Amino acid sequence: MPNNPLVEVKNLSVRFPVYGGILSRKVGEVKAVDDITFSIGRSEIVGLVGESGCGKTTVGRAMINILKYIAADVEVEGQIQYNFDGSNVDFAKLHPRKMREFRSRVQMIFQDPYASLNPRMTVSQIVEEPLKIHTELKGPQRREKVITLLEKVGLSEDQSGRFPHEFSGGQRQRVGIARALAPSPDLIICDEPVSALDVSIQAQVINLMVDLQKEFDVSFLFIAHDLSVVEHISDKIAVMYLGNMVEFGESKQVYHQPRHPYSKALLSAVPLPDPKKKNRQRIVLKGDVPTPMNKPSGCSFRTRCPQAEPSCADHVPIFETHAPEHWVACPIVKEHE
Repeated sequence: MPNNPLVEVKNLSVRFPVYGGILSRKVGEVKAVDDITFSIGRSEIVGLVGESGCGKTTVGRAMINILKYIAADVEVEGQIQYNFDGSNVDFAKLHPRKMREFRSRVQMIFQDPYASLNPRMTVSQIVEEPLKIHTELKGPQRREKVITLLEKVGLSEDQSGRFPHEFSGGQRQRVGIARALAPSPDLIICDEPVSALDVSIQAQVINLMVDLQKEFDVSFLFIAHDLSVVEHISDKIAVMYLGNMVEFGESKQVYHQPRHPYSKALLSAVPLPDPKKKNRQRIVLKGDVPTPMNKPSGCSFRTRCPQAEPSCADHVPIFETHAPEHWVACPIVKEHE
């Protein structure tokens, strides 16, 4: 893990209780995130990938400490340590009232640009709102910064008085990016920010985010299921399966030389755009993804893993170093190296 990173997630677990029966008693729990560890360095982009329902979005929400607002009885364990100005702040232990002073430091870009913008506010009001809350800027200064931010994301001053319904999906997501950048955050959590957009628009938004990341010197956690997008934008890639992190490392290493069997299967499904090159041999996984309410013992991937051995049911794999800056949770991979 990088020295003195911006944020360190250590042994993070998130569980949602399930209630049933006449008296609505707790009958089980959904292990959305199960003991994961990774870090994000300063000015670094980390891509977080995995199948739908693997816990990616829950990780992002835990890192910005908004899970309690979504489900009051959610159980969060572990540490989410931010290094702000030389002092460590653990968001996992921080009371929601204490979060206000840190909200400007960590922002989020949401998946659905049609639902994440207030339809009753103009674009300029949407971008100006975080400036009102988190900065001491006066009205004219705020207005000037709003126009600057809109121009940075490819929108003009003439469009600032319009409402969200007057924009396309790609333009709305640009407004969301401008809003996230407004309070000058250290980290922006991007929750599948291009999945709701047309493919032609996705490339424009991705390239815009890469340019803005360099210009504003901000870190990104980029959550997505499109591996080609993640490889293009990320410095490092983290792979999740059923609430567990199975691989984490440098983008080129994970994308071109995956070690974990699940990462290999995931990447084998990515088509190669060059017609002269043969596509990778597809690895087809058998069976269905188990329910997070009743995960398999030991390795959660063992019921679908083509390399599984009987011993995989005994212990949860340790997340350990397999190469410099490359971590994998699979003892079988280690034995065959």
